[in-house]
Amino acid sequence: MALYIIKIYTENSEDNTRIDSVLTSALRDFKYTTINSVDEIDPAQIEGARMLFAVSLGKYGVNSTYTRLLFKLRSETDFLKGCISAILIDGDSELYTKSTGTELAFALNAAGSAIIGRPLVEGTGSLYNYRVQAKVLGVNNRGAYLAAVRDLIDRLVKMKLPKHEKPNLLVLHASSHRTSNTLQLWEQVSKRLEDSCEINEIGLRNGTISDCSGCPYTMCIHFGEKGRCFYGGLMQEEIWPAVLQADALIMLCPNYNDALSANLTAFINRLTGLFRQKRFYDKAVFSIIVSGYSGGDILARQLISALNMNKSFYLPPHFALLETANDPGEALALPGIDGKLDIFAENIRNTLIS
Repeated sequence: MALYIIKIYTENSEDNTRIDSVLTSALRDFKYTTINSVDEIDPAQIEGARMLFAVSLGKYGVNSTYTRLLFKLRSETDFLKGCISAILIDGDSELYTKSTGTELAFALNAAGSAIIGRPLVEGTGSLYNYRVQAKVLGVNNRGAYLAAVRDLIDRLVKMKLPKHEKPNLLVLHASSHRTSNTLQLWEQVSKRLEDSCEINEIGLRNGTISDCSGCPYTMCIHFGEKGRCFYGGLMQEEIWPAVLQADALIMLCPNYNDALSANLTAFINRLTGLFRQKRFYDKAVFSIIVSGYSGGDILARQLISALNMNKSFYLPPHFALLETANDPGEALALPGIDGKLDIFAENIRNTLIS
């Protein structure tokens, strides 16, 4: 499988010294092709390839080459069709690396690329974000940074999207069937999938799930290793087993004040205990996001940050269906919505079914 390194560097060569040095060392045992300009990316040449996007941000998080890349990705929805991508971001301050990473992951995915679980390695200016890993590995922060880049490349090269005869879909929501545009869209998608997928839908409304209370790390590890959570309840008894059984997680997300709803956020936070004992690299995450006015991309990036970059679910190409609707029932009357639902359901089938 071809590996491409896409260097999205700033015009200031000093900004690029560290990222180039780390990349050169991390790639020592890999065969790869380097692309130094957005204009050199040929969709016909790279289809099906593994792509590592290496972005340097300098001190202020501004990179004109990166802006040109975003334009290309946002304007061509199949530009990276069949590709699987990961991201390396290096900056000269403590800011901008994570926000740039989630922005880029969303753009890559919208351009047709799958994204591996935990796809982002970020080097902040001080590399203080590697202090824990450095202690574990017995190296300095830069050594831990290099180890993380090597691991990222290794996982990118080895990643294969799992296929199943009849995939299990875990659908989570915290909405009312009577009034929710998001749920009404999902019901139509569900009808298109019911013959080919096993569907398990769980509602998280009316206090059925408590948020994480921030137990000490050692306590979370202790209970997680036993398949339990200190606070128990629905999360431990029903949702954790459903996550373990699922081949894909489908998040139904109405836009509440440009943020995920409280119960969906609680689910993600409480998933940490299970994550302590198992990674989810082989599980996909899809989403339907409906905004009353605007901002669906903000929620998509929240899901990417929390479930893909943090909890290790992989992103299939075009993982999210984003629509704008306000009044109950309005989403089903949107122009062209039936075609969009057909495409979204077909994408789930193509991603998961052998």
